[in-house]
Amino acid sequence: MNPAAMPTARLFLALWPSASVRDQLASYVSQWQWPAGARLYAPDDWHLTLHFIGAVARERLPQLLHDLHAPLVPFHLSLDQAEAWPQGLAVLTPRDVPPALIALHEQLRQRLLAHGLPVEERAFRPHVTLARRATGAQAPASPLAVHWPVQGYALVESTPQGPARYRLLWRHGE
Repeated sequence: MNPAAMPTARLFLALWPSASVRDQLASYVSQWQWPAGARLYAPDDWHLTLHFIGAVARERLPQLLHDLHAPLVPFHLSLDQAEAWPQGLAVLTPRDVPPALIALHEQLRQRLLAHGLPVEERAFRPHVTLARRATGAQAPASPLAVHWPVQGYALVESTPQGPARYRLLWRHGE
């Protein structure tokens, strides 16, 4: 089914990497040793979630697209730590979270709350998921060097099926 034909859209806000950042990530991911059965994310699916929103009626999208514009001061994000999270997630995280990322996260949180949309109460843990079902994956011994110049963010729809896992609805900046 065409996602646009569904009455609701499953949404989230995210940092969406440029082609050059995806190339850096792909080079790094190719150096890992993955266990059999690991489900690697496709390069086009890599992102850093700012806020998961959930199901929103499609008729609300035009207003959301207008109201989710938050000022963004460009910043640099360094993904420099490989981590194994529970349930077999392999992720990359920043050792130091830039203050501008924390500020953007909070600004967007306030805008979501103003629209009566849910926000997660747990602490923000910025990361890029590389794979699921990856218990036992081995990161390369060489130092990680994924440098991400952040100049914008995106409103993204999770698609229920099809070759594309996510659909960019709108980008702010970049």
